[in-house]
Amino acid sequence: MNTADKIIDAVFESDEEFRKVLSATIKEELNMNIAEFADHADIPASTLYKIMSGKREPNVKTLRQIIRTVKRLEGSEKGEFIAVIAARPVLDSISETKRKIGGNLCTIREYSATTMEDAIIAAVRAERDGARALVCAPIVSPTIEKILRIPVATIMPKNSLLEAIELGVKKIS
Repeated sequence: MNTADKIIDAVFESDEEFRKVLSATIKEELNMNIAEFADHADIPASTLYKIMSGKREPNVKTLRQIIRTVKRLEGSEKGEFIAVIAARPVLDSISETKRKIGGNLCTIREYSATTMEDAIIAAVRAERDGARALVCAPIVSPTIEKILRIPVATIMPKNSLLEAIELGVKKIS
């Protein structure tokens, strides 16, 4: 379920749940404050503050603007996102699902893979899902670059490689 759907479900659950989910979406998912979101949504900041404090209930027009803005900002209207293909432990270390890059909010979508074949299949699936670019391991990136039409960036795990070498030395000592 995407973020906009969560907000819609919260609207039907209760006013309190709507405010809670909207607040979490703005602050945690979109990494914005209420005033920034209000500006993007073309809603007066005072109106959004009143809604968030429970002093006012949003009308249907305002709800539509909120949902449309969330969809646009998270890229779900067009399915725009950056795909990251890696093993589950690496993906679990990713703490952000959205990140501001060059002033644009970028959605990060994870694709787990444990084999080269899994990575290639995940890459094709990510492109079909609408990924704008893809990030993957160096062992598979040359192959993926040959079959995809989107840009491919290679993970260069310098720090983790050095840590793994140190761990290997400790294990043989």
